[in-house]
Order: sequence, then C-alpha cells, then structure tokens
Amino acid sequence: MLQDSTPGVEEHLAEKMRVGYIGFDPTAPALTLGNFVQIMILKLFQLSGNKPVVLMGGATGRIGDPSGKDKERILKSFDELDENLAAQKENFYKFLDFDCGENSAIMRNNIDYYNEMNVLDFLRDVGKTLTVSYMMSKDSVKNRLESGLSFTEFSYQLLQSYDFQKLFENDEVTMQMGGSDQWGNITSGTEFIRRNLSAKAYAVTTPLLTKSDGKKFGKSEKGNIWLDAAKTSPYKFYQFWINADDKDVQKFTRYFTLKSHQEIEAREVEHAENPRELKRLLAEELTTRVHGQEAHDAAQNVSNLLFKKADKATLLAMDKGSLEIVSQEIPSFKIKKEVFESGLNIIHLLTEHTGIFSSNGEARRAIKGNSISVNKDKIGSHETNISTGALLHEKYLMVENGKKNKYVIITEE
Repeated sequence: MLQDSTPGVEEHLAEKMRVGYIGFDPTAPALTLGNFVQIMILKLFQLSGNKPVVLMGGATGRIGDPSGKDKERILKSFDELDENLAAQKENFYKFLDFDCGENSAIMRNNIDYYNEMNVLDFLRDVGKTLTVSYMMSKDSVKNRLESGLSFTEFSYQLLQSYDFQKLFENDEVTMQMGGSDQWGNITSGTEFIRRNLSAKAYAVTTPLLTKSDGKKFGKSEKGNIWLDAAKTSPYKFYQFWINADDKDVQKFTRYFTLKSHQEIEAREVEHAENPRELKRLLAEELTTRVHGQEAHDAAQNVSNLLFKKADKATLLAMDKGSLEIVSQEIPSFKIKKEVFESGLNIIHLLTEHTGIFSSNGEARRAIKGNSISVNKDKIGSHETNISTGALLHEKYLMVENGKKNKYVIITEE
C-alpha cells in the first residue's frame, strides 16, 4: 500500500507513538472506495499503536484541489459543502476508534484555521513561505499549465501545506499521508514546517486504487463504488467484490482486509484454485464492516436467489428491501393489486399482464413441461389461480421459467 515516503519515516515511527493525518475534502455527499484506501491507512496506523487524525476540508473543499485533474473543478456552494461534510463525518466514526485511550482518533476541520484570517494575513503569513518556482515544480501545477489553472486552485497547495503546519503545532502531527497524487501538496507541507518552524515532518503516499480500465475511484468519476448505502446498495457493494477481476483479488485483499499476513497467505494457498471463494470471503468481510452483518446477509441472500439454486425458505426469509433489490436486478412487471383479489389465472399472468409468453399456448406448454414456478412452487396446472395471499410482504411475487429466467411482479394499489 506504500508508494513514496520521505527519508527516515521508519525510524521515526519506531521511536514512539506518532500522530499522523489524512485530509478529506467534502466535494461529494459520501466517500468512495478510493477514500476507503486512505481510511484503511488511518485504521492500520491506529492498530499499529499510532494516533490518527482525520482532517475535514471545510476550507480546502471551497477551493478545489487540482491534483489528478485535467481541468478546473466546478465550485460547490458553501451549503452543499457543509451538508457533504456532515454526511462524510459519520463514516469515520464507523471505521476508526475515537475512544480507545492515548491513541484515540481525533477529527479536525481546516475551516477553523482560516475563519478569522483575512486575505492580507494569508498572503503575508502563508503565501510568503514558498516561491512560485517551487510551487510550479509540483506535478499538480505543472500538469495543468497548458490546459489552464486558476489562481484559486494554484493556492490550494498553500492551504494544504499550512494545514500540516497548524496540525504540527496544535496536535503534534508529524506525518501526513495520502494518495500518490498528493505527493506534491504533502511535501510542500513538510517544507512549510522546515522553513517556518525549523522542525522535521514526514510524508507517506499510497498508490491510487484503479479500476480495470485504469481509472481511479474518484468521487467525480462515473461507475464509483460508494461507502453510503443510499448511493451504492449493500448488494451492489457485495457484488463488486464478487465480480472483481481474479488478478485484482490479492491487491484488494491487501488493501482492505484486517486479517493478518499469516491468515491472508494461508487463505490464498487453500483457495489457490478457487479465486471465487477468495472474492466471497473478501466480499463478506468488507460488506459486513461497511454496512453491517444484517446488510451482508441480505446481500448474500439476494445473490444466492439470483445466481444459485436457492430454496423456498431463502425466498420467504427475505425482507421487503431485499425483494426490492431483486426487482431492480431482474425483469420486473407492475400490476394492480386488485387483479389478484379474486384470483388471477396463471396463464393470464404469464401473457397479457406480463408478456413473459406471447401466447396462451406457449404458456400452457411451459406449465406442462414443469418449467413454471411461482415463489419457488412448481405450477402443475394451467387452471391455477394466484391470489393476494401469495404476495410476499403483500406486494411481491417471483415467477421463474426454467432455471435461468426469473421475474418479479410488483403490485401497486
């Protein structure tokens, strides 16, 4: 998980408990899998006996970080940023321990450093520290000179650097960590501390987590996996790990598991010929940690129902939310609930109300061939009627045509 570091980091960490931080800008209402890499760095840092600091970017989020971007960011309103920050904060309480004694995690907001500072103070006290040539040597600036870089985003490097200095002074933070695209900003912070405080600070970065197409998991990129159930359901989160490329399993495991080296390596030897089981184990661990045991179990039940030979008990045990997820993953049909009140003939259900079959004869042949099931019960006669009593949670009905063709009926008032 480590890419670059300034000299002496290992010796620095070996001496005593250290305090290190990572910053998170509230540019989205939730955190992504890319952010989860940094959360894991803080988690492992804490489990190693050190003290993690989460710095919320109440100020830097208003400016926009040019790092890793090929064009100017669209500025968010202050209200939107404040709402995003409040939503993101809850994630950190889930993953880090803020009440474990000496190395309890702490949270800061960098708006506190700038609320009372006017532009002249900023230019004198902060802007004087680094030369323009020094700032332009950083990739985050250099890579944007041709496409255009506003003074607003150019100043981001100064803000992040000053953050490090203030945390060094106020919270004894001697390390800043982050993604590899943050190297320039982080080392500018160590330079601030060297020049302004005549002290030594350290920098560590991690490789950016990339998808199979080579793109990183950023908050503004399409196809993201979010840590918020409202944006990426626990089922889709679970399925992301199940469907990961076999070649990525070792990397993902080392990034995100809390298992020991020995457990990881033993598991990989045991399942060397079955990468799907390695992915299932990772999916179980991460879905449970991010969304809870109940959400994992529901996601697994949905997966079993859709992709394995699940029995009727599995279907009947599913809650309303799980059935709603199923309806989003396979073809579904909406039918007025009233048509079931006096009993709806199975043929009519399969043809005129859903179009699963184009003719009554085709539907009869499927029933005669023992291919049709409703809620996992085989339909033996074309005269069978389906009533409201068959509706799961008084709303859903699952229809199957053979092993592979599954449908959900959703009733409406």
